[in-house]
Amino acid sequence: MSQAKVDRYKEEKKNREKIMKKQKMEWLLTKIGLCVFGVAVLGWAGFSVYQSMTAEPQTAVELENYTVDTGALDEYLNGLTQE
Repeated sequence: MSQAKVDRYKEEKKNREKIMKKQKMEWLLTKIGLCVFGVAVLGWAGFSVYQSMTAEPQTAVELENYTVDTGALDEYLNGLTQE
């Protein structure tokens, strides 16, 4: 083993407790974050279901008859097919 590897191993061994503590803290924070996210998603889903179940039925809206002028669209499409 080279001296650099030996020095790196000794440094890692010396700081092993700090490294392990840091990894455990990161894992704990990850778990907490995932739990918060899960609770938020479940809360949103539950609220949406509750809101849709308790909403008053909407009355039908009658639309008036209307016409749409598609002349410009027809001209464009005809221009594409002619080229």
